[in-house]
Amino acid sequence: QVQLVESGGGLVQAGGSLRLSCAASGSIFSISVMGWYRQAPGKQRELVALISSGVSTHYADSVKGRFTISRDNAKNTVYLQMNSLKPADTAVYYCNAPVGSRYTFYWGQGTQVTVSS
Repeated sequence: QVQLVESGGGLVQAGGSLRLSCAASGSIFSISVMGWYRQAPGKQRELVALISSGVSTHYADSVKGRFTISRDNAKNTVYLQMNSLKPADTAVYYCNAPVGSRYTFYWGQGTQVTVSS
């Protein structure tokens, strides 16, 4: 069973940047779509960004123009570059591979991102 490990979170001031990594314990080459999600306290998990194997991307309106998703199949890793961070971006960030309404992998521990004003 492939496991996902998210890292790169931390505490940053508003306007700052972070780069998150999602490392898979197995190959993601055959996974057509990978995504980043986030869950803020008291809120449901929400989609942040998706990337296909053909490297087309999709972003939530709230992060469009500020976040960039990328993938390195050779390293079995998906990245999320986050710029111009806002306090509203504070959440635990997770990665997974959506298939319809389900997900390919069990959810990992996530990585905490805290943006101070």
